[in-house]
Amino acid sequence: MDMNSVPEVNIGENLRLVHERIASACARSGRRPEDVTLVAVSKLKPFGDILAARACGVSDFGENYVQELTGKMEQAESCGGDPIRWHMIGHLQKNKVKYLIGRTALIHSVDSLSLAEQIEKEAAKKDLQVKILLEVNAAREESKWGFAPEETAEAAEQVSALPHLRLLGLMTSAPLTEDPESNRPYFRALSDLARQLSEGRLLVPDPEFRCPVLSMGMTGDFETAVEEGATIVRIGTAVFGKRNYL
Repeated sequence: MDMNSVPEVNIGENLRLVHERIASACARSGRRPEDVTLVAVSKLKPFGDILAARACGVSDFGENYVQELTGKMEQAESCGGDPIRWHMIGHLQKNKVKYLIGRTALIHSVDSLSLAEQIEKEAAKKDLQVKILLEVNAAREESKWGFAPEETAEAAEQVSALPHLRLLGLMTSAPLTEDPESNRPYFRALSDLARQLSEGRLLVPDPEFRCPVLSMGMTGDFETAVEEGATIVRIGTAVFGKRNYL
């Protein structure tokens, strides 16, 4: 057996289990499962895995790298079938923004005012509205991108004034941990912050998403995130299996 190979996974069964766990987390917190959107993170996975998940009812897919995302978009367009809603969830360089305008359902990772202004510039060229989230470095990790929590309200005020951007909510990537409970304070703080921004009318409603949007929770901690109000969970490994980075 090749020690670098990734074992085959049953994507349909994995999705069933993930949806069960989301439903249980919703039941514990008095929420409805339909208020939580699963974004299947297909980073470094073949397009065939996306088709397998799409056949099981998944319509939202997240990618971390612009080149990989646009390549998979082209594959999807060439094969037809049910439409896919693409989410940009990784760090976005300003020189790559132009490749995403009009092609993504949501850009989760707007981590600076200069990036927001670049998205505005490119969107204005096409006279399109781009839906975004502000990325918040809730745990203040040096290795992570995003606004500090205390900077977020001011950033939201400035971004909400850009005419071609629609600010729907917030995103965070909590620390990797073996104890999901340790991330609960970060998820709770982001939920409180989103509520404050919504009450201040800095976030806009949108018919395609439950607003304010809270994109938080991954394979290791998504149930805790749901209990604290996540409206989008970004799940890769629990759906597609471990990635082979070699």
